[in-house]
Amino acid sequence: MKKITIALFVLFSSQLFAAGGGVALESARIDLNDKASLQRGAKYFVNYCLSCHSAKQLRYSRMATDLEIPPELVELNLMFTGEKIFDGMTISMRPEDAVRWFGVNPPDLSLIARSRGSDWLYTYLKSFYVDESRPFGVNNILFPKVGMPHVLADLQGLQKAVYKDVELEDGSVRTVIDHLEISEPGRMSVEEYDEAMNDLVNFLTYMGEPAQLERQKLGWKVLVFILIMLLVFYFLKKEFWKDIH
Repeated sequence: MKKITIALFVLFSSQLFAAGGGVALESARIDLNDKASLQRGAKYFVNYCLSCHSAKQLRYSRMATDLEIPPELVELNLMFTGEKIFDGMTISMRPEDAVRWFGVNPPDLSLIARSRGSDWLYTYLKSFYVDESRPFGVNNILFPKVGMPHVLADLQGLQKAVYKDVELEDGSVRTVIDHLEISEPGRMSVEEYDEAMNDLVNFLTYMGEPAQLERQKLGWKVLVFILIMLLVFYFLKKEFWKDIH
């Protein structure tokens, strides 16, 4: 029982707090049946993420089919550098250029939602704040010393950190970030930005496993089939063995 309690505590803590940061994660509303949300998320991903981050495991054609977007609209609105509809979502930036400009090659985001989790991504996208000590003038409360600029600042605006003093067990006082607040408004209100980031994370979650809904539907069919066959086999067994004592 003690081991089970510890395991549950660790699992619960990993969902609530970022690694090493102790920041409570906000919950994203993931609904892969919401095609409108996924379409908006695809728009945000292409316009704000795909310049630096690739998604090689997802083809434009698959996205068009799953999100119910006509291929011609995908080519017109979501493809800008001469790709073909059956190509993966790649970028033209060379890795060596990325390292020179950002200090690191931005990772492919095909599986980012599966590795980080949707709640982590949702919180991360809302947690940038002004920090003049950083190369791009921003930091992230969830991912300290982040190397990524706040590319969504025109939508969210700029946030400033509000600090507070916390007394530690040894009696010393440590200054920590209490919360973030908007210092320069963007084009969206707080509620609109939250909704936009939820759409983006919804799309990233879909991108991590495009066949998730198909897998779940097939899983229920398999379970029903197994249940039916179990009943069939049970009655066959009774019939075969009824005269054997």
